[in-house]
Amino acid sequence: MVATGPQEHEALAAAAQPLLQVRDLTLEYRAERRTVRATHEVSFDVQQGDRFVLLGASGCGKSSLLKAVAGFLPPRSGDILLQGQPVTEPGPDRVVVFQEFDQLPPWKRVLDNVAFGLVASRQCGKAEARERAAQALATVGLSRAAEAYPHQLSGGMKQRVAIARALAMRPRVLLMDEPFAALDALTRRGLQEELLRLWAELRFTLLFVTHSIEEALLVGNRILLLSPHPGRVRAELDAESFDFASAGSAAFQAQQQRIHRLLFNPESGS
Repeated sequence: MVATGPQEHEALAAAAQPLLQVRDLTLEYRAERRTVRATHEVSFDVQQGDRFVLLGASGCGKSSLLKAVAGFLPPRSGDILLQGQPVTEPGPDRVVVFQEFDQLPPWKRVLDNVAFGLVASRQCGKAEARERAAQALATVGLSRAAEAYPHQLSGGMKQRVAIARALAMRPRVLLMDEPFAALDALTRRGLQEELLRLWAELRFTLLFVTHSIEEALLVGNRILLLSPHPGRVRAELDAESFDFASAGSAAFQAQQQRIHRLLFNPESGS
């Protein structure tokens, strides 16, 4: 046996610790003069490099969970830890890509849209921000659109710009809230494939929200199933073995049916 010193023990402990820890998280928000409970005592861990999916029907609190991890929604109770430190406010280590196409300021060219977060967060100066923005646009295949304005882009291209803007920030966790839900089926599939290509290249940590069982199996390596009203953890599943090549397989369809039962008819068994 090889003896290890304090520094080695700390490094091993850090490696074993999940990147993101959510512990007994209860979330509430105000709506029409009443308090709505979005989630109830939800717990899960996200490891470095995970593609972790929050899956459930509308009203299960998955978007609220994403907002809480981003630092926008304070918990009613429970804890969120990033690298062992409490999340108490938004920060550049967590960047969100939303579903809406209008998240890009229309008066800024594409390159400046991508560079904006870097400058606003003071991560770097304008020259370096534009250089990193150009690299991010190249990564998503949009170098030729750098000088275009958002209104000149298709919906799919706008989402690729939003992804480039998020990746340029080099966040610890990339948060995506149903980012492809409003797109047509072909564009959606293309961006799902693009996201996985980027993940394979950059190995970022992804926390992804969807209500599509198929998308959860294609995008995620781990899936957390949430019950509705308020969201509670129903199950956590491994989806590592599924990809686009297996999407039509009997095993893929069987897992889809199993997830559907767990979400909507849990009493029937798994």
